[in-house]
Amino acid sequence: MICALASAVCFGTASVFQAAATLASTPGSGSGLDAALLLRALRQWRYILGLGLDGLGFVLQIIALRSIPIYAVGAALAASLAVTAVVAARVLGVRLTGTEWGAVGVVCAGLGMLGLSSGAEGDTAGSMTLRWSMLGIALAVLLVGAAAGRLPGRSRALILGLGAGIGFGVVEVAVRLIDSADLANPALYALLIGGGAGFLLLTSALQRGSVTTATAGMVIGETIGPALVGVVWLGDRTRDGLGWLAIAGFAVAVAGALALARFGEATAPPDEGRDSPARAIGATP
Repeated sequence: MICALASAVCFGTASVFQAAATLASTPGSGSGLDAALLLRALRQWRYILGLGLDGLGFVLQIIALRSIPIYAVGAALAASLAVTAVVAARVLGVRLTGTEWGAVGVVCAGLGMLGLSSGAEGDTAGSMTLRWSMLGIALAVLLVGAAAGRLPGRSRALILGLGAGIGFGVVEVAVRLIDSADLANPALYALLIGGGAGFLLLTSALQRGSVTTATAGMVIGETIGPALVGVVWLGDRTRDGLGWLAIAGFAVAVAGALALARFGEATAPPDEGRDSPARAIGATP
């Protein structure tokens, strides 16, 4: 659980820098899989720093996924939104409203409930059908993302964010389905394709869509589905008699994260520069 929370800290901090760098980049072709946009963002040191934090967070995420249930890790990763809000308040000097501080507290409470109730990871080996299903879902995310960038505003942001979340969710499940460096294991390719597609879709959502809607979609996509897969197919369980606490904690943590989704919206005053970090994450200077 400590690794899961540390991973959320890395991802949440990275978002502050990546959102600012992405917003400052020149818009691309309109596709949800705009690799050129990613290359332009990579020219900025803020995006490079964010990538480094993402890499560290991914390693910590893998450690957590090999030790505790997927639902606990997923809720912790959703809490990265709370980290983003707090880091922006401390590092960029932006102000959080009382409601936003309350949402941060709700997320922490939910994670505390999960920490008390979650058991060890399930010991059920995933079937070959599940492994191929994860690969199929990862490929579907690629196809949906290629078209979603051309949808109108709010629909585009929702589909891009949801697609990114599903791609990251595939990564969470695939980690549990990989026991060795077996190149014949479909889960290995599901992890690579799902993670890459999720990253591209999220980058496009941060640049061109309503980031509030996209972030909410991402939270839903990367938490609910993987949690169900872990419980139904991989044997994830809670401590004896504490199933109700785990369900409540999961719901509370995700609800708090969704309440913070608006923190991604660009709402700074019009005289803010295009590359303003505060504008990129939607804080009030």
